[in-house]
This record gives sequence, structure tokens and C-alpha cells, in this order.
Amino acid sequence: MTHRVTLDDIAVAANVSKATVSKALNDTGQLAAHTRRLVLKTAEDLGYRKPISASAMQRKTGLIGLVSADLEGRFSTPALIGAENTLGTTNHAVLLTNSRGDPKLERAHIDQLAARGIDGLLVLGGETDLRPPIKPNTALGVPIVYAYAPSTDPNDCSVTCDNVSAGAMAINHLLSHGRRHIVIISGPEHYQATKDRLAGARRAAEQAGIRLAAPVRYGSWREAWGRTATRLLLEDDVHVDGIYCLNDMLARGAIETLHDWDLRVPEDVEVIGHDNWAVTATECRVPITSFDNNLQEIGRRAARQLLDAIKGNPHHGTTYIGCSLVTRKSTSA
Repeated sequence: MTHRVTLDDIAVAANVSKATVSKALNDTGQLAAHTRRLVLKTAEDLGYRKPISASAMQRKTGLIGLVSADLEGRFSTPALIGAENTLGTTNHAVLLTNSRGDPKLERAHIDQLAARGIDGLLVLGGETDLRPPIKPNTALGVPIVYAYAPSTDPNDCSVTCDNVSAGAMAINHLLSHGRRHIVIISGPEHYQATKDRLAGARRAAEQAGIRLAAPVRYGSWREAWGRTATRLLLEDDVHVDGIYCLNDMLARGAIETLHDWDLRVPEDVEVIGHDNWAVTATECRVPITSFDNNLQEIGRRAARQLLDAIKGNPHHGTTYIGCSLVTRKSTSA
């Protein structure tokens, strides 16, 4: 739960009296122009917002704010459905807004939701990269839960998928089928999902006493990079019998190049993807074994934890929801 900034906080930070703060915020009394500007700037920097009425603060409104970074995104939408399904079984109404990944727009939406007297706020990210916490008092001290994109503050309540375990499971799945010459094709290196999946994969390989057959190939998340990265590996005469692609588009590209080189999937080379995006994982030359991020469960869990916090039982730290391996024909039965 965030701290609600008070007039006393502003007075201390601006080194003025509480009465001076009140005059500046309410535009009353005689104040020097530079003092008024100082107080208003300090209040903005601290995230101060005028409180809603006392009667509204004393009662539960039954309203929950939900800010999504990307309402049309294929990662946000399932999590949103999970959250709404959970909240829909209660007496709460959901006020939904879309920040489109714009921090300023997110702040404006949250201010508007806070003015409506929401009981809690669910912030849904479009990717698993860590995000800064909501500035103190932006939501007037109501409970906040972060879904999919965790807060950098370890005391905040966040829910996301366990990409580290998924990376380990991918390598172990290939190893269980006797594959020992494994390579990894990745998207951009800076994504948190990339870092986490690789951390798990490398840990599993180390524990099994094997080395990856080639350095990780970083590129875009697009199918074309999956094709190119696989072609480069084959042109370099890398002995490959298993490929872990960090998303399904890459896996689809890898499978196409393997076919061009007369290599059979899964007989010669097994391929694993990630995200379990049906349109990619199932509608391709060889249906792709892939990890499902269980996004609806992330939304459900985040909503339940927000409801707990509203009832006075807040959760802290990050809850990791396991990814499920969905086996298809790109790996052996």
C-alpha cells in the first residue's frame, strides 16, 4: 500500500509552514509568487493529490481500477480476462483504462481513477520487464497489485510468470529425449524474459554436465530471425539435435530452415518454442512444442491478491506462476 502524501510532508520538503502549504494549494491568502511556485512544485514532485471527500474515504465504493499497458496485446488480453473473471464474481465494478505503454498517460488514468474513489488498483503490463512502482500517493493510498510486469520495489505485490523455470524445463525436456547438442535462439538480449529463460536454460545445462553447442544467437523476435539464425548455425557446421527458441515465431522460422536443409523435425532436430501462441504454434509445418505462460492464471491470482489487500490482508513480493509445457510434434513423444 502506498503512502498518502500530507500537507506536513510538503511543508517539511519545502521548508515552509503547513499553513503556507494550505494557502498555496488552495490559492488563498497572501503569498509571494516564488513561495507559491515552490510549494506547488514540491507537491507535484511528491505526488500529492487533493483527497476525495471524507465521506467517500470512509466507505468502500466497490470500484476497482485496472490500468492496462496494452489492451490489444496478446499477452495483456488473457491476463485481463482472468482478472475480470475473478473480480466479476464479487460485488466490485471494474473501471478499465489503457495507458498504451505511456507513463504520463498511465499517471493521468490513475489520477482519474483515484478521484472516483477506487478501493484498489491493478496495473497490468504488456511484458515481463520490471517497471517502476506507482509514485507514492498517486492512487491515494489504495492497495496496488502489479500483474505480468513486476514492480522494482520488493515490498510491492506483483504476479508474473516463472520464465527461469521454463528455461530449465526446456533444456531438461530435450535432454530427456537424448538430445545433447542443444542451441538457443533468442530475441533481443535486454528483455527480462530473455534473461530469465536463458538463466534457467544455462542452469539446467550446467547441472546436466553439458555445454551448449554454440553461443546464444540474439536477434529480433520475428520468424525471419529464426530462419536466419538456424541457417547460420548450419552453415557454421554446428552439430545440432535440439533447438530451444525463446518464442514461437523463432521456432517456426527454425523449423522452416531445417526443412530447407532436409533435416527432419523431430527425428533429426527437436524444436521447442515459448508463448504457446496458437496461431503460430499450431498452424505451421510441424506443430510446435511450446510453453504457455498461464496468463489467465496470472490475472486471476493478481485479482485475488488485490481483493485480499482491500480486506486488510496485503501480499508482498513477487508471486511466480509456473509456465506449462504443451507438447506437440516438434519434439518426440
